[in-house]
Amino acid sequence: MTAFYFFVFLAACGAAAATGSVFLPGAWYQSLKKPSWTPPKKAFPIVWTTLYVASAIAATRIAISDNPGPGLALWSLQIALNTLWTPVFFGAKRMGMGMIVIALLWLVMAAITVVFLQTDLIAGLLMIPYFAWIGLAGALNWRIWRANRNRNK
Repeated sequence: MTAFYFFVFLAACGAAAATGSVFLPGAWYQSLKKPSWTPPKKAFPIVWTTLYVASAIAATRIAISDNPGPGLALWSLQIALNTLWTPVFFGAKRMGMGMIVIALLWLVMAAITVVFLQTDLIAGLLMIPYFAWIGLAGALNWRIWRANRNRNK
């Protein structure tokens, strides 16, 4: 049963990741002003793969816990928001709307981290890098949006 849960959560992460193949950053993103601390392009698939696997493991641990409901509800919300951000930011080129989505995602990730830590220490610890990455991604979204205000739809 544990393997089944893991693959279900990993499949949800795969669906979120697939939006990156559909809504590619492309020339529009390359032309934007970005801060000097923007991670290199090749870092994103490595980081996201690691975070998605860790997230699927964490969600699996929560699923087999005594009280999975709150954690899995939050996990479902975060994967939905995660999936939404790419088409909003890269697809619709709506940097301000992307900021709203990622800010909500960051808040949900904060709640997940707390709930997971209370439910299963390892699951909670596995979510901390994801929470930190979303913080970095939010800061990056903010800086890009502010530096390119004249290009926002």
